[in-house]
Amino acid sequence: MGFVSEGVDDVRRTARGWRWGRRAQVPRSAEPYVPAARPRVFPSDWSRRPSAVAAREVAQRGGLEPLFRSQVRTRVEGLDVLERVEGPVIFVANHASHLDTPLILLSLPDAWRRRTAVAAAADYFFDTWWRAVGSSLLFNTFPIDRRGGTLTATPGEVLADGWSLVIYPEGTRSTDGWMSGFRMGAAWLAHEHGVPVVPVAHRGTFAAMPRGQGWPGRGRRQLTVRFGEPLRPREGESVRDFAPRVRDAVAALLDEETTTWWEARGRAARGETPDPSGPAVATWRRVWAQTDSPPTEPTSSRRLAVWRR
Repeated sequence: MGFVSEGVDDVRRTARGWRWGRRAQVPRSAEPYVPAARPRVFPSDWSRRPSAVAAREVAQRGGLEPLFRSQVRTRVEGLDVLERVEGPVIFVANHASHLDTPLILLSLPDAWRRRTAVAAAADYFFDTWWRAVGSSLLFNTFPIDRRGGTLTATPGEVLADGWSLVIYPEGTRSTDGWMSGFRMGAAWLAHEHGVPVVPVAHRGTFAAMPRGQGWPGRGRRQLTVRFGEPLRPREGESVRDFAPRVRDAVAALLDEETTTWWEARGRAARGETPDPSGPAVATWRRVWAQTDSPPTEPTSSRRLAVWRR
C-alpha cells in the first residue's frame, strides 16, 4: 500500500508541475521583449474611384435611403451654410448612434454627399473584410487609427484629393446620449490643410437606436440635424485654442435645437451655453433624459403657432 501511495503522490506532483496549457512557465518579466503584432486594416482607397462612387449612388438612393426613411423621420436645418463655402470641408458632429452617419450623409445635397467621406475606427469597421467592404461601399468610410495599425490612407490625403470629411471628435459613440470631450484631430486637420470646419449637431439618434441596439426602435422616431456656420482658425490661433471653439459651436447648435436661434446665440455670446456633457447625476437619469425624441416641428415654429393662437 505504501508503494501505491507514493506512486499517487508522484503523479500528483508531476501533474502540478506539468504545462497543461499554453501559458509560459517563464515569468513574463523575464521573457525577451517581442513587439505586439499590428492589426491588419483592410484598404478603402477603391471606394473613392468613379466606379465605386457610381455603385454607392445606386446603393444609397435605391436601398439605404428608402430603408432609412421607413424607420425614422428627419428634420434638417441650416443647409444654406453650404452655399457660402466651397469644399472640401470637415463636418464635425456629436456621436451617439450608428444612425448618425446615414442621417448626416442623406441630409447633404447630392453634390456634397457624393464628395464626402466618413472617418471610421479602423479597429471596428476595418478589422474584417466584409465589414470594411460594406461600410466603404455604402458610406465611403476610410479607417482612422485608434489603437495602432497600418493604414492605407490618412485623413489629410483624403482631404488633399478634394473629399470633404465627416469626423466624430469624441472618438466613439456616447453611452448615455450626452456629448463627451472632443479630441483635437479635426481641429488639427483644419489648421494644417486650411479647410473650414462645419459644425453639425443632431438629436434623436440615441433615442432611436442607442449603443448596443442593432436596429431602430418602433414608431419612426424623429431625428433632427443642424448645420452651423463654417469655422476657420483665426490669425495666430493654435490648434489647442481652436478645438474648444469647434466644440462650443456644436454645443450652441444643440442648445438652439431645444430653444430658439436668438436665445442660443445670446447665451453663446455671454458664454452661458449649457454644457452638452449633461448634468452630473446618476447614469440612469442621464440615459432616461435622452430617451425622448425631438419634436416634429422646430422650437421657433411651435412658439410662433402658440403666439398666433
